[in-house]
Amino acid sequence: MSLTLELMNWVLDMVLQIIRELLGKVTMSSEPVNVNEFKALAERALPKMYFEFYAGGAEDEHTLKANEEAYQRITIRPRVLVDVSRIDMSTRMLGYSISSPIMVAPSGLHKLANPEGELATARAAAASNTIMILSFGSSYSVEEVAASCNAVRFFQLYVYKQRHVAANLVERAERSGYKAIVLTVDCPRMGRREADIKNRMIVSKQKNVEGLVSTEVDADGGSNLEAYVNSTLDPSLSWKDVAWLKSITKLPILLKGIITHEDARIAVEVGAAGVIVSNHGGRQLDYSPATINVVEEVVHAVKGKIPVIVDGGVRRGTDVFKALALGAQAVLVGRPILYGLAAKGEHGVKQVIQMLKEELELAMALAGCTSLKDITRSHVRTERDRCQSML
Repeated sequence: MSLTLELMNWVLDMVLQIIRELLGKVTMSSEPVNVNEFKALAERALPKMYFEFYAGGAEDEHTLKANEEAYQRITIRPRVLVDVSRIDMSTRMLGYSISSPIMVAPSGLHKLANPEGELATARAAAASNTIMILSFGSSYSVEEVAASCNAVRFFQLYVYKQRHVAANLVERAERSGYKAIVLTVDCPRMGRREADIKNRMIVSKQKNVEGLVSTEVDADGGSNLEAYVNSTLDPSLSWKDVAWLKSITKLPILLKGIITHEDARIAVEVGAAGVIVSNHGGRQLDYSPATINVVEEVVHAVKGKIPVIVDGGVRRGTDVFKALALGAQAVLVGRPILYGLAAKGEHGVKQVIQMLKEELELAMALAGCTSLKDITRSHVRTERDRCQSML
């Protein structure tokens, strides 16, 4: 009988061990090890309509895909036998110190990903010692996000047909301690986002414009968001309006949505404090170029007079390294922040930023760069470089 009991205990121990191993594998498999893995977690966590709103692009989504794929065609040329025992990733943006050149891009409606929405994102950015650009279309107001934690933040602005709305928001942002205005310049009308049309995406109340404009629009069977944007944004916005915006605020103004050397030169001429090379994450004009492919063109055009930031497609620390090598001072990260927020809330956003920082630090060490100023054009090789070498 004792032998039978011993056998039963042995079997039970074995079963428990197998269960523990299986549970451990499940736990490990659900814990992301890179930024890309947060996307699958977010897709499982979110309703289809919300996930596709975050993940989708315009029309054929060519530009959406190109933003990521273009980074993959740039190779890194590492230098060896460099003392990389100490790596410094810190930098400054418009005079403000940040721990790395990785900033949080403006993106709307974070509350669809997590009930704490932009409040959680703001806290995560502050804890990571980086700058968050709060979206005009945030789920929480300018004031609520400002009160959530002490940090350097910029505010993204769209201009409505009713100019007093923009003036009101700029004044509130300045009063709430935001340090710059980021004017989005590539959205005279909203791009055709077919996933939102199919899903009949409904825009929630725009917290920042409550009491200023009506959000009640007729979507005519399509996307309520598209109908709302096209009925409210000012398609007449032009270069002369940068002067108008400068006249109503003392804050520096960055222009987001610059992808040509012609527009970059004009941005300098009208007194922009910086430009953001952006195609709106592939959500506006499809078949516009991948941002990393044009960042060097913009950098050459501004001639070092103002900082150049790039967004779109950054998923690895090596992507950040490549952008810096091509002349950008910093990158903005958008969708991965939303995926981290959807999967794990504030902690998920911190994880996304930390993963990119750790990967950048590793890339710098393996490429022989101890500080950001050590990352030069000679450290990367683009498709154009390869083509020219064959001539």
